Parts: sequence; structure tokens; C-alpha cells
Amino acid sequence: MTTLHHEHPTHAHVHGPSCGHRAVPHGDHVDYAHDGHLHREHSGHWDECESTGHTAHADHGHAHGPDCGHESVPHGDHVDYVHDGHRHAEHDGHYDDH
Repeated sequence: MTTLHHEHPTHAHVHGPSCGHRAVPHGDHVDYAHDGHLHREHSGHWDECESTGHTAHADHGHAHGPDCGHESVPHGDHVDYVHDGHRHAEHDGHYDDH
């Protein structure tokens, strides 16, 4: 799965451990949940961190929801759940790795 390089051009806020936004592990970097989307630092600026592929999380027997015990992260028009170091999003009866 690849990640789009979509720069967030008017992002004056600097994310970090104490910035007040939720940090979400994502592969080899950390995203920050901000205003319903995810930001990641890239080459001195902030990008919208969006995956381009559809990667189903195989053998995911756990149902995510408000009381599942996993951290929820608003993401566009849906909610992702942080589980085992990545984000899960419900899609067509299964969960995708975001």
C-alpha cells in the first residue's frame, strides 16, 4: 500500500508529543489526528496521510465500535480504530488497514 503525497499547504501548527492532537502510529512514522484528517511530517512540511490502496485486514474477528476498548480516530467520513499499531476502518463487511 502506498501513501499519497498531498501537502497540507497552510499548516502553521507543529505537531509533536505535547501538541494536543492524538498521535497515531502508522507504519514507519506517526500521524497526528487534526480536524478529521491525519497529518504526517514529510521533508519539512506536513502532508495529509492517506493510503491509496485497499488492504483488507485478514482474519479480523474483533468488531470495533464505541466500547471495543481501542482508541477511535475521526478520519474523514468515518472512524478508524487503532489496533495492533495500525488503524482499522470498517469497509464492506470487513476491516481495512489504513
